[in-house]
Amino acid sequence: MALKKGDFIRLNYTGKMEDGKVFDTTEEEVAKAENVYTPQGLYGGDVIVIGYGHTIPGLDKELEGKDVGAEGEVTIGPEDAFGMPREDLIQSVSTSKFKDGKAQVGMVIEQDGRQGVVTKVIGRRATIDFNSPLAGKSVTYSYKIEASLDTPEEKIKGLFALYTGVQDADVKVSGDVAEIEIPTGITFNQRWLFMKGKLANEVLENTDLKEIRYVETVKKAEKEEKAE
Repeated sequence: MALKKGDFIRLNYTGKMEDGKVFDTTEEEVAKAENVYTPQGLYGGDVIVIGYGHTIPGLDKELEGKDVGAEGEVTIGPEDAFGMPREDLIQSVSTSKFKDGKAQVGMVIEQDGRQGVVTKVIGRRATIDFNSPLAGKSVTYSYKIEASLDTPEEKIKGLFALYTGVQDADVKVSGDVAEIEIPTGITFNQRWLFMKGKLANEVLENTDLKEIRYVETVKKAEKEEKAE
């Protein structure tokens, strides 16, 4: 059956720059061979919702209408890849906004769910570029649609991993209500605070669920018994 907007799929892909250099991949062995491996990375395929901006527009368009198991390669121009460089994504801020007031060229920061790179520091002002390093460039993706996710549990776990990096989330579905156990470690994560509403909306729009509950459990620490 042809895939359409709102379908949840598991996608393996490798993205290359114009010179053939790999900049992103879901294949662990490829990542290691191309020196882009990170121990914190998720490998084995990303779960995405077609048409919801989980990948670049050109690849999103390529996937719609395909069948599970389809694979191919597509070259995508800047407009449908990472966009053209934008002046409004280059900001000048006071160095007082940095930890200990120290800003260095090349420093990567995250703000409102966006990543930026410090490109210039003059006196007490730092210039941060929030444009993608691939802005203005064409890219090529090879891909394979590994599977379609059908159950609400699969869909929630997949998106939770995509947004948080936490795999095998504890998800319970009863009727039209889903409960997601939130690991204590991400409770105050800025990215999670920004993304949790987005995750819930995408699940509710594309399943029969009517309610998403985030559950955070705090347990009393056990006291160590003193040896007599």
